[in-house]
Amino acid sequence: MKKNILLTLFTSCLITYAFGNVRLPSILGSHMVLQQNSEIKLWGWSDSNEKIKITVDWDTTTYRTVGTRDANWQLTIKTPQAGGPHTITIAGYNTIVLDDILVGEVWFCSGQSNMEMSAGWNKQALEEVPNATNTSIRFFRISRATSDYPQDDVPGHWAVCSPEEMKNFSALGYFFGKKLQPALKMPVGLISSCWGGTPAEVWTPKEIVTSDAELKEASDKLINSNTYPGWPMVPGKAYNAMINPITNYVIAGALWYQGESNVTTYSTYSKLLTAMIGSWRKAWNKDFPFYF
Repeated sequence: MKKNILLTLFTSCLITYAFGNVRLPSILGSHMVLQQNSEIKLWGWSDSNEKIKITVDWDTTTYRTVGTRDANWQLTIKTPQAGGPHTITIAGYNTIVLDDILVGEVWFCSGQSNMEMSAGWNKQALEEVPNATNTSIRFFRISRATSDYPQDDVPGHWAVCSPEEMKNFSALGYFFGKKLQPALKMPVGLISSCWGGTPAEVWTPKEIVTSDAELKEASDKLINSNTYPGWPMVPGKAYNAMINPITNYVIAGALWYQGESNVTTYSTYSKLLTAMIGSWRKAWNKDFPFYF
């Protein structure tokens, strides 16, 4: 009897090991906002050759794909006009159900401390906290991180706008969403990826900066004058960890609030910002509006 139990447990472990679960990046989750009337990407990881079936509740199509040799998968689906809530079901060896999904406008908010500041930093924003209940506004906050190489995921989750969630989110991002949502009469999703004290170089792919003599010289100047060991100053460090992982996620546009950390290299800032904007649009494969 004991041998049979051990054999059953061993067999179960082998089956679990042999068949990996379908996984999603954190940016794809319940409560998210998807860009309206767009061709969006759904992607993730699985076993190689794993058959994956996806259904959405806004059309009758069954979308199918297969895990690649690199154990990942991706497909494109069309989103409807603004509205919701909707549900997406993703089934492979396991099944994932994403619910309370809204369709509307998605905006990416980035920069340094002016964008990062939450309600706790500002009296006007703090006074707004008790009024910050709006189920048509959703937040995704990306934590500070750096990497020498482009990453494919970030820790985080989508949250419905509430006083508690708003209090820890970008105040500028929130007030933008609060103004935009009733004006457009549709849901608004806000993605915050910012870090106080950072120069624009760290938000730009490294090769963009280092391949240009003027930009590289300015960047080296900032790095050499940095008096805070460990603070991100190296080109591409924040881009790799805090932007690259979500460039598959379709957005309407970007908001940028930064500049103070480039004061000593102001003469090349216009060139740098132009290059950064171009690199973001290329990464997203979309000529989206960029407000700063």
